[in-house]
Amino acid sequence: MYVCICNAITEKQIRKAAESGVEDLWGLQRKLGVAAGCGSCKDMASAILSDSRQARRHTEPVRYRPSVA
Repeated sequence: MYVCICNAITEKQIRKAAESGVEDLWGLQRKLGVAAGCGSCKDMASAILSDSRQARRHTEPVRYRPSVA
């Protein structure tokens, strides 16, 4: 689905940017150009980025480290 019509940015591109470490809307603007035109995609892009970052946090492996006795 296209999120930013002005720059033809898709939801998939935003999610991929989140996976590569983009953490906020400013980062998306630098990397993809999202919300650099009319700005009507700003809220949707931010929501997708936030959702992607939360999903990534829940899927990271938990490492077991035994305590020193």
